[in-house]
Amino acid sequence: MSVAVVTGASSGIGAATARLLAAKGWKVIAVARRDERLRELEGAVPVPADLTDPETPGRVLEAVGLEGAELKLLVNNAGAEWRSTFGDGGYANVRQTMDVNFDAVVRLTEALLPLLRASAPSSIVNVSSVAGRVGRPKNSAYAASKFALAGWSEAVGIEERPHGVHVGVVLPGFISTEGFPHKGLRRSLHTRWLVGSPEQVARAIWRAGPGGRHEVYVPRFYGFVPRARHMTPGLTRRALGG
Repeated sequence: MSVAVVTGASSGIGAATARLLAAKGWKVIAVARRDERLRELEGAVPVPADLTDPETPGRVLEAVGLEGAELKLLVNNAGAEWRSTFGDGGYANVRQTMDVNFDAVVRLTEALLPLLRASAPSSIVNVSSVAGRVGRPKNSAYAASKFALAGWSEAVGIEERPHGVHVGVVLPGFISTEGFPHKGLRRSLHTRWLVGSPEQVARAIWRAGPGGRHEVYVPRFYGFVPRARHMTPGLTRRALGG
C-alpha cells in the first residue's frame, strides 16, 4: 500500500484530500493541530502537530517509518492568513505568515525528501494560491508566502526530476473552507460561481501529484487571472484595488 502525508488534514482541502486518497486505496498520514478532527478521518494515521514546531518533521518522519511502506506522495496543504495591510501588520505579520505557509513546508519537505527519492517515482504537491501569482490589497503577507511557495516549487521540481520526484503546484482561487468561508460571495447569485469546493481542490491535488501535472488552477477559470495580469497589468491593478 502506498503512503501519503497530507498536512492541514483536519478540515477543508486537507480533509477532502485525505478522503479522496483513502478511497483510492492509499494509507494517509494526516497532520494537523486538532487531534479530534484527525481521528474522524476513517483509516488515516493521525499525527497531531503544529507544523511550525521544529520537532514536527521528525515526528512525521517517524510515523511514515512505522507504516513500513513506500512514501509516494507529500501534500503540503496547511496554510493560514492574517489579513492586514503591510502598514498595519508590518514585518511581524509577514514573518508569522511565512513561518506557516512557506518555512514549515520547506522543513517538512527536507525531512521527507530522502524517502520520496527512495520510493520514486513519487510526488510532492504544494498548495499555493492564485494569490501566489497576483497580489491583492490586505493580503500582502499571504501573497508573499504563496509567491515564494510557487517559485520554490518550480525550481525544486526541476532539481528533483532526475531523482524521480515530481513536484506539482495547485493554485486555488476562492474556495469555501472553515477558515475561508467566503459567505458574502456565496450569498449572491452573481458571485457564487467564483467559489469552489474543497473536493474540487482535492481532485486537482491528485492531478498535480500522481497525475503528473506541473500546475493546476482550481476552479480552472482562475488560470485566466495571472494571464490577465501580464497582458493588462494596469487594468488588473485597478480592478483588484477596487
